[in-house]
Amino acid sequence: MRVARLYDVDDIRVEEMDVPSVGEREILVKTVACGICTGDIVPWYIRRKAPVVFGHEPVGVVARVGRAVRDFQVGDRVFAHHHAPCFHCRFCRRGRYSLCATWRRSKIVPGGLAEYFLIPEENVTDTLKLPNTLSWEDGVLIEPTACVVKSLRRAELHPGETVVVIGLGIMGLLHLRLARAWGARRLIGVDRLDARCRVAEHFGDVRAVNAAQESVPERVRELTEGDGADVVIVGPGSREAIALGIACAGPGGRVILFAPTPPEEQLAIEPHRLYMNEVSLIPSYSCGPPDTREALRWIERGAIRARDLPLHRFPLERVAEAFRAMARAEILKAIICFDPALLAEAEAHR
Repeated sequence: MRVARLYDVDDIRVEEMDVPSVGEREILVKTVACGICTGDIVPWYIRRKAPVVFGHEPVGVVARVGRAVRDFQVGDRVFAHHHAPCFHCRFCRRGRYSLCATWRRSKIVPGGLAEYFLIPEENVTDTLKLPNTLSWEDGVLIEPTACVVKSLRRAELHPGETVVVIGLGIMGLLHLRLARAWGARRLIGVDRLDARCRVAEHFGDVRAVNAAQESVPERVRELTEGDGADVVIVGPGSREAIALGIACAGPGGRVILFAPTPPEEQLAIEPHRLYMNEVSLIPSYSCGPPDTREALRWIERGAIRARDLPLHRFPLERVAEAFRAMARAEILKAIICFDPALLAEAEAHR
C-alpha cells in the first residue's frame, strides 16, 4: 500500500509498505480521506515525530475485522480517533483522557495518510460509525471538531457570552461556528491576514479584527462596551498570541490555550491583574471519546458541515503540495482523498 511519510517539513515522500495484519480484536480500514491537521504543519512539533506516516483525521470503510470484534463489520463507514484511553486510570476517572498513559501511547497504524490503516484494540473504543447522511469530508471534521468541543467545554462557555477567537485558520473557524451553536451572543475573530478575516465575516455575525492594522484589545473593548471578552480562544501557539488573549479578556474571563508553544518558550504575565479580575488561563489539549461523540452530534445537526468551510482536496501523490499550501497559509484545510470519486466530485464543482 502507499503511505505519506514525513521526514521533515520539506521532505514528504509517498512510499510503499505492507498492509498491516489484523489481530483478533483489531480492525483494518481502507482509507477514503484524511485531513492534514494544522498541528502537522508546525515545524518544531512534527519534527519531534519524524520520520512518521502522519495524518490523524482519517475516515474509511472497514475492510477486515478480527474474529473477536462484535460491533463493526466489513463495509461499515467509520471514523477512528488516533488516541484512546484506558478508562480506568485516575485521569480517566476524572474525564482527563488526554493525560492517560494509554491515550498517549495508543495510535492507529501506520497513520491516517495511508491506503489502509489498522485500528488496534484500544483504539476501537473511540471508533465511530459514520452515518450515511454525512459526507466523507464531514467525517474528516469529527476529530478537529471534537478538539473544539473540548475547548469550549473547558472554557465553560455559557449562552449569551462574548467569545474572541485569535487565529482564523480552520480551527478558528470551527470555534466560531460551534460557539455560535453553543449560544454565544457576540463573536469576534482576530487574524493578521485580510483574507482570513473576510472568510470569518462571511459567517454573518462575526466581527473580524485585523491585528496587523489596529489594536485588538482596544477594538474588543469597543465592541463589548468596555467589558472585554468572556472567553478567548488562543489558536496560535506563541507567547505573543497568549499575551494578546489575556489582554482581551474581561473580568472573570477564561483564556483557552488551544495550541502548545515550543518547549523552551516562556511567557511574562502580570499575576496581579489575573488575580484581581479572576482571569483564568486554561490549556485544552486534543480530545477524548465523549468529545468525538458530541462532535458527531453537532455535525449531524448541521452546526458544522464540510460544505460550509473552505476545504481543498488533493490526491495522495500531491500530499507534499497540500502540506506546503497549508504551511504557507495559501489554503486553510487540505483533505487527502484516496477515492478518485471524491476528487472527480471536487473538479465538477469548481
